[in-house]
Amino acid sequence: MGIISAMYAGVSGIKSFSTAIQVVGSNLANLNTPGFKAARVSFEAELRSALEEATDPLPLRTTHADHFGDAPMALDAVQPTVQTLNDRSMRLDGNNVDLERELAELTETVIRFQASTQLMTRKIALLRGVISGR
Repeated sequence: MGIISAMYAGVSGIKSFSTAIQVVGSNLANLNTPGFKAARVSFEAELRSALEEATDPLPLRTTHADHFGDAPMALDAVQPTVQTLNDRSMRLDGNNVDLERELAELTETVIRFQASTQLMTRKIALLRGVISGR
């Protein structure tokens, strides 16, 4: 994977993890709302598929004749999908939010978010080093 692919994959991941954190927050906020159904964010399969389609050298897309390039189409199009979990609820009020599952999901997502931001920070530092000749 080239550096451009890694940068766009990192940005897509960070955006998706941010959406996942918001969804878990919504689930937790509605923990005691009768009839509320929890949701989950799905994007890893779509990102994996887009990365497999991307090749190096990547085809660049421009929006203006003077632009150098933009995101590869396959990686630029990856968007997280929010899916409502309609599984059965153990509660009489129809709510299926499980506090322990939500906290575990939040912890995992935050760890992945932090790993993605660290990866992006390292890629940017690498680019700075190349540009400055260090």
